[in-house]
Amino acid sequence: MRVMVLIKATDESEAGEMPSQEVLSQMLEFNEELVKSGVMVAGDGLHPSSQGARVAFSGSERKVIDGPFAETKELVAGYWVWQVKSLDEAIELAKRVPNPDDVEGEIEIRPVFEPDDFGDQLTPEMREKEAELRLRSEGGA
Repeated sequence: MRVMVLIKATDESEAGEMPSQEVLSQMLEFNEELVKSGVMVAGDGLHPSSQGARVAFSGSERKVIDGPFAETKELVAGYWVWQVKSLDEAIELAKRVPNPDDVEGEIEIRPVFEPDDFGDQLTPEMREKEAELRLRSEGGA
């Protein structure tokens, strides 16, 4: 199963403060372990919300909201996509995320929908198109 692991923002990450060299070093080691074990599919840190935007939908209307966004605890500062055997495995890995500065933080883990999760709603034609798009987006044919 694939899971998205969301690293919640902190006041420091929203202020644009860069992690210490020790944090970066430990995160690189952790990421290397994830890559070597075949767990890590993708992952990156995100710039503060002050450098981002949101697009709000209401029917056919679209409204652009420039950052920064008010509620830090609801923001994401980074993410991984992991290929794991179970949610329990992802939880155990997340418990090992380095935190050498002993900051308070939170990580959210969410399973990624797979085509079979959609049942009959995803027709054979749609499944074929989805598989083709996935292959193209991953640099295949």
